[in-house]
Amino acid sequence: ALGAPHRKVSFTVPTGNFGDIFAGYVAKRMGLPIGKLVVATNQNDILHRAISGKGYIKQGVTPSISPSMDIQVSSNFERLLFDLYDRDGAAVAGQMDDLATTGSCKISQGALQRLRDGFASGRASEEETLATIKTTRAATGETLCPHSAVGVHVAENHLGDTPMITLATAHPAKFPDAVQAASGISAPLPPRMADLYDRDERVTRVACDFDAVAALIKERIAT
Repeated sequence: ALGAPHRKVSFTVPTGNFGDIFAGYVAKRMGLPIGKLVVATNQNDILHRAISGKGYIKQGVTPSISPSMDIQVSSNFERLLFDLYDRDGAAVAGQMDDLATTGSCKISQGALQRLRDGFASGRASEEETLATIKTTRAATGETLCPHSAVGVHVAENHLGDTPMITLATAHPAKFPDAVQAASGISAPLPPRMADLYDRDERVTRVACDFDAVAALIKERIAT
């Protein structure tokens, strides 16, 4: 819709665990015409700090209104490091050992340069996230969840010559308090789920036992 593959498009991805944007990196390596890949983080910004050259350092997790991004160590980032270190598994294992024992690891200058060549990044504070929900709704009528708002806020600071696509993550109704605080409205459930709380509830109680759970799964598969 934006002209690809005849011109490049860029992506901003709200992320904590680096999975979705790593998929974008792989797709770009495979030939998808991607311009920028922009990492968008909330106040738990270890990825943004790493890409900014401030080290891959644990600083603790601060709960936020975008909780799926409240991650201290991004497990999929290790996959990227493997590529940045020319697939030297021993070197990456050493980095991960340092991270586990000291709370930080130093990315080599060469790997850091390759990281910064491949990715840009930014962060959004709680106040900026709420403000983005409010202004986006006023400007477009679209209600964003807090994670998607982080992406939009960061994307606005990385606009350039290519169209920018910001990945959305969740329905705003999953985060009613944040959406209410930002916009003054309560995001309704999507139509297919509007009667969710009126539906019959079905519960199966199973003993906290591996064999019991396995037997139940086999029984349900058979039926």
